[in-house]
Amino acid sequence: MAFVLELHTSSSFVYLQNYVVNVLRKYEIAADVAYKDGKLIFTSLESHNLEQALDELNATLPASLFLKKIETNTIEANPTQLPTLDVKYPLSLGLCPSCQKEMLDVSSSRYYYPFTSCNSCGANHSFVQSYPYTRQNSSFKFLVPCQKCQTQQQTKGKKEQHHINSCHECGVPVRLTSKSSERYANDAGSFRTMFEVAAKAIADNKKLLVKTTMGYRVFYKVEQRVQDSLLMMINANTITENLSLITEEFQALLSIERPVLHVALKSETLKELYGLNTAYVKYPDDGFSILLCVELQKLGFEYIAYEEATEASQADLVMDYDLEVHPQTDMRYFLNKDTSFIASGERVSFPSTSLDVKNVVSIANGYVGMAYNNKMVFDKMQYFDGVDTPKVNVLEGDTTKYHSNQKYFLEDEASMMSVIAEHNLFGTKNIGVYFEEIVSFLYYDGKSIVRVVPPKPFQSQNLLENIASLREGSDRLVQNLQTQLPEVYARLKELEQKQNVKLFEAVAIVLGLDDISMRGVVMQAMRFVGKGGIQIDMKVKDNRFDNTAFLASIISYKLAGVSNEIIAYSLFESLGDYVYDIIQELQLKTKATQVVICGGDFANQSLFSRIQRNFKLNPPYMNKHYPIGKENCVVGGVYL
Repeated sequence: MAFVLELHTSSSFVYLQNYVVNVLRKYEIAADVAYKDGKLIFTSLESHNLEQALDELNATLPASLFLKKIETNTIEANPTQLPTLDVKYPLSLGLCPSCQKEMLDVSSSRYYYPFTSCNSCGANHSFVQSYPYTRQNSSFKFLVPCQKCQTQQQTKGKKEQHHINSCHECGVPVRLTSKSSERYANDAGSFRTMFEVAAKAIADNKKLLVKTTMGYRVFYKVEQRVQDSLLMMINANTITENLSLITEEFQALLSIERPVLHVALKSETLKELYGLNTAYVKYPDDGFSILLCVELQKLGFEYIAYEEATEASQADLVMDYDLEVHPQTDMRYFLNKDTSFIASGERVSFPSTSLDVKNVVSIANGYVGMAYNNKMVFDKMQYFDGVDTPKVNVLEGDTTKYHSNQKYFLEDEASMMSVIAEHNLFGTKNIGVYFEEIVSFLYYDGKSIVRVVPPKPFQSQNLLENIASLREGSDRLVQNLQTQLPEVYARLKELEQKQNVKLFEAVAIVLGLDDISMRGVVMQAMRFVGKGGIQIDMKVKDNRFDNTAFLASIISYKLAGVSNEIIAYSLFESLGDYVYDIIQELQLKTKATQVVICGGDFANQSLFSRIQRNFKLNPPYMNKHYPIGKENCVVGGVYL
């Protein structure tokens, strides 16, 4: 009899598979590995070694956003070979439990070494310069591994075939500089001292710029936070004292993927500091962030603020090193008690090899999709050389000439097609809705996608005049705005002189927000704690959403003294009803039974909760492995 270990996962990414394979290879356990129907299946012969391997997996297998449950059983089988690792492509992940333990073990050769990682974790993608993924094609190519690291790369276990393996003896020195001093770290003692000094500087209200393995970040006290900063929780034991989380959110924060989550604040101190009930939150992911936070925790910190930065960002101290780094953007993850999906970001989703080969190249937003190693690979263009292909599909707006046979595609159509491809909905009829600041409705007839209700771009020119002429009496609305809210009126007048203004910039200005963006409006909506909102005008003109009527309705409520929280919540609630009504009409006309939702702006709780309620009996299809936002366009571009 053979023992079967089943990992129920919604993802085909290889890092969980590699982690299990690492352990099986370490204990010389022959096994067959397969991914089928949402399960990673490991079949191995029962033995004393297997019991040891399972004990190690039980203690060290990383938690994952995509790992739903683990089951075991037995079958008749006779695997004869050791399973093989799949290390053709690197990912950017948090550190696995084994690597974190190694980095904090005083007897380890990687004690306080911030570049610690293995073949199943860490920011390995940050150091890639080109494919194929080897040490020579990474920024580690000038560092010769010591004998111990070389042996680990050739020995079965979590460092096997780890192309950028290094330690104190052969690794990367780091410097910490300020206006008056400079220090270097290249061994356990100097690294620990460096992180102690950095943490104490933050405690003394200094700002610290760190070139982490995930890119540049500026760290500082939450009291010094700016609009774009994120909240990094330091102590896992006090997370639920500061944040109001459901179980799934807590598990997601500590998962190997280390996503950014938009969650509710519980601490009154944090609410006062943020002036809001919610914040974008993350748990330490890479070696630099983890070690800094270990030292901050010793100083009594439970959380810290940080922001994504560049080498030129201003700070009192700078922690840097000489390796070239190309970081990926953070995964932002949407999660409630009923569903979850990737809202935006590159990490984990790219590079991707989940789809079958097609003889076409897709290019969108700096990404490329192309046939490579017998799969369609999707990643940044900079990592690939040219390829022979009969045609290239390019996102509209890209003016580069890539190929003599070059077709252009639209963002919303490509986004919908990426969902069709992931769920293999080819040949079926689907209604799609795409929301990135503006809404468009699409129809897939089983072969191609057409815009049935095209988006109506927002025009800021003559905005106030258009509102005044909207209907009888609208001129008084603008007059009252000028009289009662002169600052808002003045800001809207300024907006009329600008190009490429987004609708929700105008909404944020009407509400008088400091954060003039969709994010600012979403944060206001999250402050609403009532059971139902008010009706915002979702008038349709020429069969399309009327931006002017929408803004006029918001201005009316603002003048009537309705709070920002109610208006913001209500506009998303009304938008959810508008989407549902239009889709219902389109389904009647086309006989399509399935619905596809895409576009990054669906990733807000107020809107998506309404969508879930409206589509309770017919849940829509969404991306599984890719973000629902613009990053998915390169995938859909292959199939248009």
